[in-house]
Amino acid sequence: MPDRFQVTKADEDTVLDYNQDESASGKLLGDIHDETLDSGDIHRAEENQKSNIDPNLYLYDDDLETRPHISTFISSIANYENTIPAATDPDAKPAAPSARMGTLIGVFLPCIQNIFGVILFIRLTWVVGTAGAVCGFLIVLTCCCVTMLTAISMSAIATNGVVPAGGSYFMISRSLGPEFGGAVGMLFYTGTTLAAAMYIVGAVEIVLTYMAPWASIFGDFTKDADAMYNNFRVYGTLLLIFMGLIVFVGVKFVNKFATVALACVILSIIAVYVGIFDNIHGNEKLYMCVLGKRLLKDIPLDNCTKEDPFIRDIYCPDGKCEEYFLANNVTKVKGIKGLASGVFYDNIFPSFLEKGQFISYGKNAIDIENTNGQSYNQIMADITTSFTLLIGIFFPSVTGIMAGSNRSGDLADAQKSIPIGTICAILTTSTVYLSSVMFFAGTVDNLLLRDKFGQSIGGKLVVANIAWPNQWVILIGSFLSTLGAGLQSLTGAPRLLQAIARDEIIPFLAPFAKSSSRGEPTRALLLTVVICQCGILLGNVDLLAPLLSMFFLMCYGFVNLACAVQTLLRTPNWRPRFKFYHWSLSLIGLTLCISVMIMTSWYFALIAMGMAIIIYKYIEYRGAEKEWGDGIRGMALTAARYSLLRLEEGPPHTKNWRPQILVLSKLNDNLLPKYRKIFSFATQLKAGKGLTICVSVIKGDHTKITNKAVDAKSTLRKYMTDEKVKGFCDVLVSQQIGEGLSSVIQTIGLGGMKPNTVIIGWPYSWRQEGRNSWKTFIQTVRTVAACHMALMVPKGINFYPESNHKIGGNIDIWWIVHDGGLLMLLPFLLKQHRTWRNCKLRIFTVAQIEDNSIQMKKDLKTFLYHLRIEADVEVVEMNNSDISAYTYERTLMMEQRNQMLRALGLNKKENSKVVQTIVDHHYDATKTASKVRFADPTIEEIQHHDSQNDEKRNSIDLDGPENADTPETTSNKDESTEKADGDFKSSVKPDEFNVRRMHTAIKLNEVIVEKSQDAQLVIMNLPGPPREVRAERESNYMEFLEVLTEGLEKVLMVRGGGREVITIYS
Repeated sequence: MPDRFQVTKADEDTVLDYNQDESASGKLLGDIHDETLDSGDIHRAEENQKSNIDPNLYLYDDDLETRPHISTFISSIANYENTIPAATDPDAKPAAPSARMGTLIGVFLPCIQNIFGVILFIRLTWVVGTAGAVCGFLIVLTCCCVTMLTAISMSAIATNGVVPAGGSYFMISRSLGPEFGGAVGMLFYTGTTLAAAMYIVGAVEIVLTYMAPWASIFGDFTKDADAMYNNFRVYGTLLLIFMGLIVFVGVKFVNKFATVALACVILSIIAVYVGIFDNIHGNEKLYMCVLGKRLLKDIPLDNCTKEDPFIRDIYCPDGKCEEYFLANNVTKVKGIKGLASGVFYDNIFPSFLEKGQFISYGKNAIDIENTNGQSYNQIMADITTSFTLLIGIFFPSVTGIMAGSNRSGDLADAQKSIPIGTICAILTTSTVYLSSVMFFAGTVDNLLLRDKFGQSIGGKLVVANIAWPNQWVILIGSFLSTLGAGLQSLTGAPRLLQAIARDEIIPFLAPFAKSSSRGEPTRALLLTVVICQCGILLGNVDLLAPLLSMFFLMCYGFVNLACAVQTLLRTPNWRPRFKFYHWSLSLIGLTLCISVMIMTSWYFALIAMGMAIIIYKYIEYRGAEKEWGDGIRGMALTAARYSLLRLEEGPPHTKNWRPQILVLSKLNDNLLPKYRKIFSFATQLKAGKGLTICVSVIKGDHTKITNKAVDAKSTLRKYMTDEKVKGFCDVLVSQQIGEGLSSVIQTIGLGGMKPNTVIIGWPYSWRQEGRNSWKTFIQTVRTVAACHMALMVPKGINFYPESNHKIGGNIDIWWIVHDGGLLMLLPFLLKQHRTWRNCKLRIFTVAQIEDNSIQMKKDLKTFLYHLRIEADVEVVEMNNSDISAYTYERTLMMEQRNQMLRALGLNKKENSKVVQTIVDHHYDATKTASKVRFADPTIEEIQHHDSQNDEKRNSIDLDGPENADTPETTSNKDESTEKADGDFKSSVKPDEFNVRRMHTAIKLNEVIVEKSQDAQLVIMNLPGPPREVRAERESNYMEFLEVLTEGLEKVLMVRGGGREVITIYS
């Protein structure tokens, strides 16, 4: 260890007697300026008041009045309490075609075509039979309510300004922002694509089951469900390829075919209604064979008797008949009984079954349970049914309400046509669906309604046999309408995907933004066909329907959310022409959507929600930033305002305290931050999840250097982004740097989000730059203290680790005075970051000769245990020792430099060079090499240049720059300087006030270097700045800090804001 770090008892001739030598306090200053005698009196008064302060801690004497020494504070550690009261609660879009369509052609009929679909013809009767008239009515009503409420919300959004083509995606993205818009757009695209798969599978089911069962390539599918679904997969794939080619080659054909499909739907529905009233007394077309109460299949009506050999061979294969067969009779039952028959009363209540149970009248376990494991020719339930499952299966029948808004660009008056056309279409279709439930329940026998594939009547479609005049009207009409709906989905889905890709909010969709030479989205079509094929491979409408219901329900839910958000926020731009809406209706619609999703299939709901969340987060982190004036940003502003007002109610509780960091970054001449790693350090502290604001101050006139300020702010933002600092930045232009920093510290932040912690760099070149440098630093320290903010001064910042590095070793905390617990909290927050995670904490505190070191260590361990902080504890004993000769010599040199500068009366321009001259003159012989020289990296070249020009530096003109080249004047000034230097050496006696502080700095530095020289970071209390605003006292303060931290590579000096920031309570 260097000799100067050895504290020994000095010789009596060397050591001054403080009590006898009264001239040690301010005598020299009195020789130079008479007015400073009062200051000497002040010194002596301070000495009398503080004579009881331990010499080893004299540097912290100003702090000890408000911040207790650890030896005093530690005695109550075991009963530590929180002393702070709780808080008181790319491609341009093509131009839209000329508007020409009205409400009927442009909105109403397209919605009718899209809403009526395959479910109406092949599943509605089964839904009614399974759920009963009452529950079936509620199922349809629930689905219709969802679409009606969504239509009301959609009408409000669609009439709030011009809505280009894009439908729900455009409305939601512009209302809720690109993240929600992109997520919902992809959900809507997926739902539309899966709808195409459902339509294709439904069309294949109509053909194979009811029109051409002989075309099965996997055998008799009536006896094997897997064979039926395999047929659907094969034929569905072939039909998908055919329809995809049609969409690729001729979109015009698709649009023309839509008219034919619409006509087929309308004619089919009319035929069903006519048939219901034509068969008001029933008909003889359909008869079923029933064993007891169980429905049978593949039994010719001529053989439908118990004694018939055909049936007995089935149920009595080895002469031993099945028990249920022996106990019950075989009868013929009319399938279509008519409204006048009163069958409605038999269909009122639900008949939900488990998979594998028999379809029968009533709920008697004897009739529905399969006890012997053989089905014979009895029809069984192929899936487990429930009220919620039937909602999911039926819901696709009410989708398609966006068809009108999708054509908004082609409408003559979109703001008038969309609400009227859409709502009228929903009212019309809802009336048809609800009346169909009642009519089917009052016309068809319960067993036939529950026969999903018509196996009991020879594979016939129940609805087709109700219709007038012939079943082929329904079969052909339903097949063509289903094909038309599938073609519309395959046409619309790729265009929706292309619209999302062109908005550039999802980067990986960029290839799908391009069109072919004919202007068609060929790439998007290929992706759509691939996804559609995945849906076809499911092979079952009953699986596809609930899945695509999730995507549509998510989409409709977000439409309702968008309307509710815009209405509740009352944004000035929210002025829909459609007035018949209310935020409560939108919230009810949103609640219904979520409820139906969860009730129908919670795992499908999780898939849809997970997909939305993944897309949302992807757009948030990787997507392009779009400012569409969306409601979510408005909601964020409203929430921020509310939160700020709440935070303003009182100071945060100690448990909620976290460092809200203000980083004061100094800029160099190129407007670049001098110390990049100060941003890394702020990031590493961000484990506290607090706010970070980075500010720089530029000297000058704001009206003249506005562009520089903008460039500096941009650079500051880039540094923050590179170092992953989450927060804000700003640049202030001020006539004086100190005043600018003071203004920033006092005014930065808003309400309860004002910063409570300031990080400021250490002024490494304070000796070279003179008073202006340390004056700005000390003024900032004082301002921070006056604002009751915490202060952190990292020294050796260039040696701090990068945020992407991992280091190991020790973080040493030197706890000298209790400062609100900030010294305990900071290393804990640092260890939350991956950079410091592998470091160990060591806490050192200083004990005086009268302290019980053992008890202090025990109490400190108890305190750390209650704080849930793991650290090694060491109590360092510092005995009272005499002040060494080195302390006097170091103090004397410090004072000589200050007095010489004052005597010379240098002007501001000359100050820095003369300071360097004096520093070199007085310190070259005595300054020993420390482990690290805290050099300012930005002035190394200047120092090197100055060292090569000693003669020029020593020939400084003391009167002014105009005489710099006069050799006579220069030599005279040098002689006067040397003479003054000699006089000072012979007459100066060090100030006792300074000697004591220097003794503290040297003594503490000796112990800290001995214990923590190899630590990765040393955290210590920052002594308070001098209360007197005098250059000598301020310069001495900087010198004390230099001595205190000499020989340490990475030091963090911390000064608390005067409040507790850590507590032992939960």
